[in-house]
Amino acid sequence: MSELVNLYGLTRSQLEELFIGQGLQSFRGRQLMKWIYHSGITDFSTMTDLPVITREWLLGYAELCLPNIVFQQKSSDGTVKWAIQVHEDECVEMVLIPEKGRNTLCVSSQVGCSLDCSFCSTGKQGFNGNLSTAEIIGQLLVANEYLKSKNEKVTNVVFMGMGEPLLNFESVLAAVDIMMDDMAFGLSKRKVTISSSGFVPAIEKLSGYTDCSLAISLHAPNDGLRDELVPINRRYPINALLVACQKYLKTLGPHRKLLFEYTLIDQINDEPSHAKELAGLLGGIPCKINLIPFNPFDQSGYRTPELSRVLAFQSILINRGYTAMIRSTRGEDIAAACGQLAGNVRDRTKRSLRYRESRSSSQILVSERQEVTG
Repeated sequence: MSELVNLYGLTRSQLEELFIGQGLQSFRGRQLMKWIYHSGITDFSTMTDLPVITREWLLGYAELCLPNIVFQQKSSDGTVKWAIQVHEDECVEMVLIPEKGRNTLCVSSQVGCSLDCSFCSTGKQGFNGNLSTAEIIGQLLVANEYLKSKNEKVTNVVFMGMGEPLLNFESVLAAVDIMMDDMAFGLSKRKVTISSSGFVPAIEKLSGYTDCSLAISLHAPNDGLRDELVPINRRYPINALLVACQKYLKTLGPHRKLLFEYTLIDQINDEPSHAKELAGLLGGIPCKINLIPFNPFDQSGYRTPELSRVLAFQSILINRGYTAMIRSTRGEDIAAACGQLAGNVRDRTKRSLRYRESRSSSQILVSERQEVTG
C-alpha cells in the first residue's frame, strides 16, 4: 500500500492540480481547503459538497496528519514552547509568544542548522535535514489549537526557529503560500517573516515566489567580525547580501522595509564604534533594526551586555535616524528565547560531537587551573 499524502503540505495550486489529475474540476481543491482551514474539518467523509466518489478516493489516498507533540512548556511570562516529533525519532522546537492583541509563532524549518553561528545554540546541535511543508504548517495548526480555548489565533509567523529557512527553499515558500492564502490562514504579507542569515542565491530568487516580509540576521557591521559570528558571511559577504536584499525590497513596492536583526554580545559587537559603523552601513536602505541582547546557553563563551550598553547602542542608531527596537527576552526560563532552541537532532554533520568534546576539554582545563591556583 502506498503512503498517504499529507494534504497539509499542499498549496492551493497543488491541490487543484491533484484534483485535475483525477479528472475532477480544479475548484474542488478550493472547497477542500475551506473545509480544512476555515471549518477545521479533517474527516473527508463529512465534506458534504464534495462528490461521494471524491470523498471515497481521498480516504484511500490522503490524510491530514499533525506532528506528534513530544512536550509542551509554559514560561512564567506566558511564552509557550513545544517540541514536535519529526523524522520518526527526532524533534524540533517551536515557540508561541503571546502579547496584547498579537500572538507570534516562531517556527522551525530544519532539523538543527548547518550554519553554526557562534552565538546560537541550535547550530551546536548539528544538522539532519529539512522539514516538509506539512511539518511546518503543522506547527501553526498546533499553536492555533492551543489558542482555540481563548478564542484566539496566531496573528504573526516568523521563521526564526531552528534552521536557515532559505536552505529549505521549496518547503518554506510553499508553507508561506499556505499561510498567506485566504483559503487557508489568510495572514498578511507583513505578518509572515522569513529570517535569513544571508544565503544570497535564495534571496535573489525570492521575489519570484513571494512578497512576504524579510529579516536579515546581520549581527555585525563589517565582514571581519561577521565572518566570526556568522560563518556563511565568508561565502556571501555583507555587500553582496545587502545588494540582494535591496533588489528584493524594490519588488515589494513603496512603504515596505527590511528588518535587520543584531544580537548584542558583551564586548564583542556592542561598542559605540560598532553602532556608528552599522548606521553607516545601512544608510539609504529602508529598514528597522531589531536589537537582541544575547541569550546565554551552556558553554557559549559569550555574555549578555549590561542594559546601559544596549541602550547606548540603541541611542546612537536612533540619533542617526533609524528605528531601533530592543527585543524583550521572552521564555528564557524554559530555554525558548532567541538563539536557545535545541530540540533533538541525529546530527549527520558530527558537529554536536565536536562541540561536546570541546566543552569537555574546556572543563578539564578549568579544573586543572583551579587545582593549580587552589
